[in-house]
Amino acid sequence: MISDLPVGLSARHLAHEDHPRVLGVLDTWWGGLKGAAGATERALLLPRLYFQHFATSSFVVEHDDGGIAAFLVGFLSQSEPDTAYVHFVGVDPSLHGQGVGRALYQAFFGLSQSHGRRYVHCITSPENAASQAFHTRLGFTASAVKPDYDGPGIDRVTFTIDLTANPVTTCRQ
Repeated sequence: MISDLPVGLSARHLAHEDHPRVLGVLDTWWGGLKGAAGATERALLLPRLYFQHFATSSFVVEHDDGGIAAFLVGFLSQSEPDTAYVHFVGVDPSLHGQGVGRALYQAFFGLSQSHGRRYVHCITSPENAASQAFHTRLGFTASAVKPDYDGPGIDRVTFTIDLTANPVTTCRQ
């Protein structure tokens, strides 16, 4: 399914049974960011419904022993027929810089293109410089900070990539 992963890792589509396993790695991977409030916020961003209704457009990467190594939750927009959206991505910090995140995005780009999608959108917080740099390296165009994007005091940076114009999207599923 995703062939560009380091040795010892394999990928598949998400399943509803993955929900508690993914929630179980969030606090560790995000280093306890924002304490209990941050843990609640991350859990609320990944309700079970994503694992039930967007499984075929989302991926999980596992170690040979079955442990979670990375995940990408994405979906094809029902409102914009030329658009797909990456909702939430996580990569075990011990795997950063090894191409796992890039491989997940490339798989999602390929899936999106196979369904006639031209654009992929995603967002991050203005404070998340690592995420902004990663998305820029992949070829996404970033917006200026959008104040109150997700509600009062919840600013975001939005990203868009045109799959027909960016060579990084030539990938295998």
